[in-house]
Amino acid sequence: MDRRIFLMGYAPPLLAARAAAGAQPAPPFFLLDPDSLRHHVDFFNGMAPEEVVNAIPNAGAWAWMVANVPLLLCPDPEVERTYYYRWWTFRKHIKQTPRGYVITEFLKPVKHATDHNAISCALGHHLNEGRWIRDHRYLDQYLEFWLRGGGGGGLQRHYHQYSNWTAHAVLDRYRVDLRRQAPASLLDALVLDYETWEQERLLPSGLFWQYDVRDGMEDTVSGSRRNRNARPTINSYMYGNALAIAAIAAGSGRPDLSRAYRRKAARLKALVQKGLWDREARFFKVRLDNGQLAGVREIMGFTPWYFALPDARRGYESAWRQLGDPEGFRAPLGPTTAERRHPGFRIAEDGDDCQWNGPSWPFSTTVTLKALANTVRDYPQRVVGVEDYFAAFLTYTKSHRLRLPDGSAIPWIDENLNPFTGAWHARARKIAKGTFNGRGDHYNHSAYCDLVITGLAGLRPRADNIVEVHPLLPPRQWDWFCLDGVSYHGRNLTIVWDRTGERFGKGAGLRVFADGRQIASARELTRVTAALPAG
Repeated sequence: MDRRIFLMGYAPPLLAARAAAGAQPAPPFFLLDPDSLRHHVDFFNGMAPEEVVNAIPNAGAWAWMVANVPLLLCPDPEVERTYYYRWWTFRKHIKQTPRGYVITEFLKPVKHATDHNAISCALGHHLNEGRWIRDHRYLDQYLEFWLRGGGGGGLQRHYHQYSNWTAHAVLDRYRVDLRRQAPASLLDALVLDYETWEQERLLPSGLFWQYDVRDGMEDTVSGSRRNRNARPTINSYMYGNALAIAAIAAGSGRPDLSRAYRRKAARLKALVQKGLWDREARFFKVRLDNGQLAGVREIMGFTPWYFALPDARRGYESAWRQLGDPEGFRAPLGPTTAERRHPGFRIAEDGDDCQWNGPSWPFSTTVTLKALANTVRDYPQRVVGVEDYFAAFLTYTKSHRLRLPDGSAIPWIDENLNPFTGAWHARARKIAKGTFNGRGDHYNHSAYCDLVITGLAGLRPRADNIVEVHPLLPPRQWDWFCLDGVSYHGRNLTIVWDRTGERFGKGAGLRVFADGRQIASARELTRVTAALPAG
């Protein structure tokens, strides 16, 4: 089989041909006027003091966003505001160091960080969010820091402090920019990463174990800081990593390596479905080191669908009933991190400020929404649909608030959330104890803009010449939206939904443009595909 099917795609020679012909790049925005949207950033710049300044200060935030990220216009002001707030926040975490750029999790120094205040826990989220940024240097250098920043050009010494799905995220990034040398150049480092996890965390059963705190999920109901439990998180990550390494190896002319990692992925898939699925509870659970399955459903049980691990038509999708169940994970500003019916569920006022036994965490909410999107689109089932995705996304959007003493609210992202009151729980506890220093301000431990682009607007990155758009927007919810200036395969995409055709003047229905040229359309919100035009 042609290895380009796996990885290489078409874009590099096309871009080279266009450059050789002296073609000028098309303007990034086809329909939206950046000046009409600047008010969002002007508000953000004035809502709180700029205590930490990294590579791009607040004063340059809007210019940076216009140069680097897609624009969104939609009828829900909170979604639109949150979209720009999360890009404004991500930009605050781009830090220039003597060794290149890194993306931080906390703006202020924390004790558990490594050099330059970097932490590997949310690396996968950083890569998925940041892949839509036009300037490739940020993520290129960030990956160099983690994968070649250690002794002798090896893994950075604190890289394996937390579980991660780096190889999977590297491949997902490639599907956006199609720069084939980027993943190929990292292949040996990604293999070393995988092999190191095997040396450090592989159980005799073939599953991977992890401490809950090293999953970034301290004090889960099922977890332990000492016991070697097999968790749905790290095992799903490693499955995704194995498949990604196989694809990158196939596209890099290393078929033997590709086959080896496909075998690893197939074995791990079978082990997860056999060893972590609770048939009675109908949920993926932690396998404790005593051999028993944990007696609790936790939100990490949705993680396998992030990587499309579960087989279809085997009944696994029944787990998703728990997402909308008030005795499961449903809460006004959830989802919760443990099922509410379990006696171990709590919103704790004692112990560690950061507990995953009840509070809602944007990190796990992001994973759950990505997993839900895959289930809705790719799994034949009747358990969840586009309405469930949209409702969960809006709940997540509404959590992005900080209530001020005067009763007003500003857009905000922090550590963990009380899913019943909307208060940022760790923040509130620190304030009550007199230990608050603002460490969780604009916390970069999750994603949002990627969910808008790939979920609501529906762009599904691929490694071939086809643009696929499948919006997860229920009929009659929005009459219109526009996502403009999406840098994709070296082109600028515009995705427009206009029920009547009057809002944007480009016709009624769903339309997709590449560099201002229409390539796909449909009367309703549905899946559309089209080949990118040559030249």
